[in-house]
Amino acid sequence: MGRNLQDGGRLRPVDLARGHGLSTQAIRNYEAAGILPGAERTLHGYRTYMPLHAQALRAFLALVSGHGHQTATSIMQAVNRDATEDALRLIDESHAQLLDDRRTLQAVEAALRDLDPVPRERGDTFVGPLSRRLGIRPATLRKWERAGLVQPRRDPRTGYRVYSEADVRDALLAHQLRRGGYLLEQIAPLIAQVRSAGGVAPLESMLADWRARLSARSRAMLAGAAALDAYLDRRPAPPG
Repeated sequence: MGRNLQDGGRLRPVDLARGHGLSTQAIRNYEAAGILPGAERTLHGYRTYMPLHAQALRAFLALVSGHGHQTATSIMQAVNRDATEDALRLIDESHAQLLDDRRTLQAVEAALRDLDPVPRERGDTFVGPLSRRLGIRPATLRKWERAGLVQPRRDPRTGYRVYSEADVRDALLAHQLRRGGYLLEQIAPLIAQVRSAGGVAPLESMLADWRARLSARSRAMLAGAAALDAYLDRRPAPPG
């Protein structure tokens, strides 16, 4: 990283930006957002940063990879206002979400291992109870129907949608895949494979990719934790 050595380790915004492949405007934005501690000013009003700011920037960029931009921002804001407990809680919540995502993947894999046809005459339900079971709006189920994810039949007397047990299975699988980050157009052919009893082989590459993304996120969280710990060690103790 380039720096003005005659200033005793002080960094100009451009030095901090270039060292991390960013623009000087990004550095100013990060400071304004509370991601970086406030910069000192020269007699002429120019910002000047210290190695502590570089450490904060490294911590933030590392946290983004594992926790996402919004959570990483909230973590750094908490640290910089000396609310370390709030920052640690945010990290814990993010790890809990990752664990939940792993369980979701396991649930998808379990659902795909049991693809036996389900008799249509058993387990019928309607849009209201099914939407409540999934924790989604009835409009979402209707959107999934238009996308081909579920295929409820219509009651000939009332015209209401009737979901068989097999439809419920498809809806559960669609819900799990949506939580895994997949788009409706990606899920539809997978559901079609399940519905036609074509086996799980076409889905194996998708599941492997999902597992790899979770593992990469977990590793990124480890790197973010190390960078944040280094920043915490360099920060001055809060008053009192």
